[in-house]
Amino acid sequence: MGIWAMPFTLEQINGHAGNTMSDHLGIVFTEIGEDFIKGTMPVNPRTKQPAGLLHGGASVAFAETLGSMSSWMCIDRDQKQCVGIEINANHIRGVTGGSVTGMVSPLHLGKSTHVWEIKITDEKDRLVCVSRITVAILDKIK
Repeated sequence: MGIWAMPFTLEQINGHAGNTMSDHLGIVFTEIGEDFIKGTMPVNPRTKQPAGLLHGGASVAFAETLGSMSSWMCIDRDQKQCVGIEINANHIRGVTGGSVTGMVSPLHLGKSTHVWEIKITDEKDRLVCVSRITVAILDKIK
């Protein structure tokens, strides 16, 4: 089970992301490890910029989706909620087609904040983007 608050299946986390931005971008969670999650996102007209490259904003949305879902999986969802409060990204390599894979792993899991590192790679396993997100862990609004 690792860092997760309870065991999750890919079907559960993919279902939780339905009818959201991640669904619109075609993001699919593909693997849950003891301390990481992997997902994929297509590089297609929904995720490209006018020059034909993967849009940096799509990479950031992908990274935030992976990081936010990871925090959601670590908390007591009856008592707490999580929201992203800061994200940064370095875009390393352009991608024009296929898909990209993201892997998120924790840098810090505290009571009030989580910090996650997300590495996005192309189909040849070359680094496309590296991102870090800070997520606030808040009391759930009742």
